[in-house]
Amino acid sequence: MEIVNRETAYDGHFKLKLLTVQDGDKQLKRERFEPGKAVAALVWDTQQERYLFTRQYRVGAEAEMLEIAAGMIDNDEEPEAAMRREIQEELGFDVDRIEQIAHMYPSPGGSAETITVFYAEVSNQSGKGGGLEAENEKIELVSLTREQLIGQQLEDAKTIIAVQWVQLRK
Repeated sequence: MEIVNRETAYDGHFKLKLLTVQDGDKQLKRERFEPGKAVAALVWDTQQERYLFTRQYRVGAEAEMLEIAAGMIDNDEEPEAAMRREIQEELGFDVDRIEQIAHMYPSPGGSAETITVFYAEVSNQSGKGGGLEAENEKIELVSLTREQLIGQQLEDAKTIIAVQWVQLRK
């Protein structure tokens, strides 16, 4: 298969492209959602010995979701730098240590989005967190012990992956 034509169907907060794919003697039309490149991290507070999560309203779910800290990579920003920035904006913490867990396409059938998932350790809360007012973010910090985390009903894929990673390794 080969992409022979790309058109922008929508260019707003996110982008939607209309692709023409050549498959032998057939041409197929496919839409591709292009939200950009994201980062996410399961954050461990080494002082309080708790995992730090965010709770915020998500349009896709039409509900508040319990998630690991996450956000979009800005322009030519490196994933680790973006994750450090997002942890400060959302949780108010400086990162002591960070390690990459995975780089993935959460839904490659129709989306070009990639997410780099990290595990981060923090110990110093130097800011208030809660997200950026300029981005209309209203983020609640949720702190959980390991035992509380095990009992959580999680619905967000990147969060499930990070929690499973930590359960297997930590």
